[in-house]
Amino acid sequence: MLVREVRVGDAVFGGSKIVLIAGPCSVENEEMVIETARTVVKCGAKMLRGGSWKPRTSPYSFQGLGLEALKILRKAGNEFNIPVVTEVMSAKQIEIASEYVDMLQVGARNMHNFTLLSEIGRSGMPVLLKRGFMATVEEWLLAAEYILKEGNESIVLCERGIRTFETWTRSTLDIAAVPLARNSLGLPVIVDPCHAAGRRDLILPLSLAALGAGADGLMIEVHPDPDKALSDGGQSLSLEEFESYSQKIGAAPQSPCRLKKKNRR
Repeated sequence: MLVREVRVGDAVFGGSKIVLIAGPCSVENEEMVIETARTVVKCGAKMLRGGSWKPRTSPYSFQGLGLEALKILRKAGNEFNIPVVTEVMSAKQIEIASEYVDMLQVGARNMHNFTLLSEIGRSGMPVLLKRGFMATVEEWLLAAEYILKEGNESIVLCERGIRTFETWTRSTLDIAAVPLARNSLGLPVIVDPCHAAGRRDLILPLSLAALGAGADGLMIEVHPDPDKALSDGGQSLSLEEFESYSQKIGAAPQSPCRLKKKNRR
């Protein structure tokens, strides 16, 4: 099936080139986001990611900076001329985020939030729809239909792993879901190997597997100091690791990123 192209700024999902989305799991402060954005853009990323509101399992975990995070993302996007994406969880957040970001993300926990899906469909904003970790491929595609029926066809699907009996990884990456979803609705499909693995040593091999299965892009968590990240540090790449990663998947420019190593406290 011919896959529809979804354009978000200069990023074209479903085109001839792989779209690499990269950035921190959570927006923690402006300095961290600017430093990360500078690196990922040099290394071939076409979109900057960052969590403004964080749906965490524990209500006592870091929940994100909200509006402040959106302003930081917009500043980074403008400075490096790169579109930005963040997750929303309610109609109110759609209205606020739409003023600052270029694409809205529906996270795995909200894939079944049909009211949210319909509201996003009516917003007309490009959408990154993650598969729920307990959802079948059919349920995932039907979630996309909630957005499509409102006249919004700018949808990119994201496989991020599903819950199985396996305990050595955070989730199990469903490689078969990539061609299945891509060929069913004709929508671009990207893969988030970080949430699938839950550990940084598997990010590269899972990424290569995703590209081999026909994924249109990859979504990678990157942090200047993963061990001190407020969320998902164990599945985030450092700036230096991302430089190497981008070269190995063929996303980096012809010349090396040549990052300046920096002493960290």
